[in-house]
Amino acid sequence: EDHRGTVAKPGRVVTLIERSFWETLKDDDDSESTSELVWGAAYRIPLVHKDEVKTYLDIREINGYTVEHVDFYPYPAVLMKTHVKAPEQHQSIKTLLYIGLPNNPNFLGVQHPSDVAEVIAKSKGPSGENAEYLFMLEEALDNLGLGSRDDHINKLSSMVRQILGEQRGQNEQFWLGTV
Repeated sequence: EDHRGTVAKPGRVVTLIERSFWETLKDDDDSESTSELVWGAAYRIPLVHKDEVKTYLDIREINGYTVEHVDFYPYPAVLMKTHVKAPEQHQSIKTLLYIGLPNNPNFLGVQHPSDVAEVIAKSKGPSGENAEYLFMLEEALDNLGLGSRDDHINKLSSMVRQILGEQRGQNEQFWLGTV
């Protein structure tokens, strides 16, 4: 299992869950979302690679996820940038999506953002540093299109940057003190 951490010290990643399950969770954070939209990117996979990609994703997402086929509505500006032939206005594309299940052993429920930031700042796994995952997610969401910015992710990223800055400062002071 690789969630930008190790089995003994897992990192944190985004998990999509059903709205009905999300509504049962108690969240004391002030950034409560009432949006019915989930922003993301869909990737067109050539049919010759479909089985290979699906097998890879099934292995990566095997632990506590279900496969759903959902309607994906492309953002017109993104389509224009990529020169992909745009579907008709408001036409959806049927897309495969992995949804987290309530019984996923890695799903921790609601946690305070400062606790999550501490874990992300310290976690590293075979795919890299957990902070790198968070910062790439933040950048992707900020650049997807009008309204795609996620305040929770941006707040979490700021907290992790602050922690990492403090850690670098401590390491530099220690290093300078040993020279």
